[in-house]
Amino acid sequence: MKNKKSEQLIARQKHREALKLKRRNEPSFERNQPSLNQKPTILIVCEGKNTEPSYFRQFRLSTATIKPVGEGYNTLSLVNRAVQLSKEKEYEQVWCVFDKDDFDKDDFNNAILIAESNKFGVAYSNQAFEYWLILHFDDHQGGGMNRKDYNSKINSLLKPFNLNYDGNKSKIISEEIFELLDGYDDKTGKERKLLAIERAIRNYNQFDKINPSVEESSTTVFRLVEELIKYI
Repeated sequence: MKNKKSEQLIARQKHREALKLKRRNEPSFERNQPSLNQKPTILIVCEGKNTEPSYFRQFRLSTATIKPVGEGYNTLSLVNRAVQLSKEKEYEQVWCVFDKDDFDKDDFNNAILIAESNKFGVAYSNQAFEYWLILHFDDHQGGGMNRKDYNSKINSLLKPFNLNYDGNKSKIISEEIFELLDGYDDKTGKERKLLAIERAIRNYNQFDKINPSVEESSTTVFRLVEELIKYI
């Protein structure tokens, strides 16, 4: 009797497993849900048409997608453009990347405030984005460095590597330059982008952040790069 009951239990179990297998193999007519593996998109609205987009496009993220947009807008108009784009599609994050240059102090400061009020990230540079590139190689301590000198400064730093940055015309961060920026510093053994982050934070913390338009030289591009690194 016991053997018969055992055989019945085994038969029932096999029957249940067969039914489960059949259900798995049957076509489903339920509406497909959005894939949980779909990568979020980070929108980066850049003032420059070439330098910044060519730089950010080369980040290789495994768990997010970058959408750099460079349309020549600046300060307030750039933030307004970011607001417009953010309404056209849903993004994981929206960042505004712009420079102080010679723009009006109030426009620059207000652009930061308006961007932050819209919960956008702000990666500004005073004076220009190239200062962020310099910090990958040079431990500049902050203070005045006119952007007119950025090009020659960058190329003096790139010269040992037989590379050149055309900051006057094309303003493109080439693949070779980006690989160098993304590489390791010979003296410290650290990643250059991590050195740039450390230096940028140190210089940024020298200021009270009340009036970013006069806080030269400083950059908050480190915030955006720190965020992108999380998705690598």
